[in-house]
Amino acid sequence: MQAVADVIEFPDPAAHEAAEELRAITAAAGGDRRAFEGLYRRHVGQVHGLCLRLTGHRQTAEDCVQEAFVSAWRALPTFETRSTFSTWLHRIAVNTVTSRHRGLARAFEATGETDARELDRRTAEDAPPIDLEAAIAGLPDGARHVLVLVGLYGFSHAEAARELGIAVGTSKAQLHRARQLLAARLDLNAEAS
Repeated sequence: MQAVADVIEFPDPAAHEAAEELRAITAAAGGDRRAFEGLYRRHVGQVHGLCLRLTGHRQTAEDCVQEAFVSAWRALPTFETRSTFSTWLHRIAVNTVTSRHRGLARAFEATGETDARELDRRTAEDAPPIDLEAAIAGLPDGARHVLVLVGLYGFSHAEAARELGIAVGTSKAQLHRARQLLAARLDLNAEAS
């Protein structure tokens, strides 16, 4: 049986790329590691950026990227094309970050420590980020997660709320809080005058 991308001519490069990606997804879901490697190379940059912004720490983000792609490989046979592959992969990455954070919080509760983010800070060996990245990384988790998903990645509040396990109103409040905190940290009000 000939693949769809081989039979149809695509005058639109985006349509051709989408058909190529669908062929790679189908092959990878069938166990083709090279096809999955191609998908990995195509999407790793975006997933890493998302994880880095959500965690605020390079090493933690790299760990989350690795975990997300392992999860994606395992779940690929269940992927349905109702959403794009990148959307599906981003959801896996968000779930990986939030699950990791919950696990760290439980570990700190068990040891009597109070700030789960401190573990990430202790293990990260990052170069100092640019001011905006540092300001985003310094936001409280809830505000940072909503800011990244809604403000940077264009999720709707309903999508962000579903991914983070919070109410839509909480998502809106967290975005407002994140913007206020960023404005204060970057001293935007002083520059506007």
